Amino acid sequence: MKKPKAGVIVLPGTNCDMDTIHVLNLVGFDAEPIWHEEKELSKYSFIVIPGGFSYGDYLRPGGIAHLSPAILALKDYVEKEQGFVMGICNGFQILTELGILRGALLRNINLRFLCMDQRIEVVRNDTPFTSEFKKGEEVTIPIAHFDGRYYVPDNEVSLVKPLVTLKYVENPNGSLMNIAGVVNEKNNVLGLMPHPERNSEKIIGDGSAIKFFVSVYNEVKPHA
Repeated sequence: MKKPKAGVIVLPGTNCDMDTIHVLNLVGFDAEPIWHEEKELSKYSFIVIPGGFSYGDYLRPGGIAHLSPAILALKDYVEKEQGFVMGICNGFQILTELGILRGALLRNINLRFLCMDQRIEVVRNDTPFTSEFKKGEEVTIPIAHFDGRYYVPDNEVSLVKPLVTLKYVENPNGSLMNIAGVVNEKNNVLGLMPHPERNSEKIIGDGSAIKFFVSVYNEVKPHA
């Protein structure tokens, strides 16, 4: 049985690409890196923009990366619903810069880089990314960010509420409504600030965050 293909976009400054590829292969994907100059994405069932510091975050996180050819091609990929997209940490920032996801990621309220485990509540389990969880389930996932405070202006709060998929149990960065992850209106894109690839095996935790990747695999796996 042919494995579904997954791609991980690699930008200058990306540093979580190989971790993510490893986990994708672990759950059953045929995963490979996608160099940021690649424009043809249609062969992939699942694309991940991993964490890191694309272009050094010199302008602002995701401010330059969202102009890369692969990232621009991703917008068409999403609009045509060719597959699923997950943006992790810096990937989440890029997706908001591109306008695929609502909101913006601002500097942490304490103006410090945060690197620690966090309890995350699964608010919605009716998405392709969270179907393996129970609604309200809590999972421990590491965070590592300086600009992770989720924000939308007051007039967009009502639009974002139905899209909230993950929340911090204890808010570490000042995010609006404790938001740790949101989907888009089509439910084929998830952006999350925590790093699920860093708790997807028991050797580095309880392994429970692998359910994000298993959920997507179950959506796209070939059926006998």
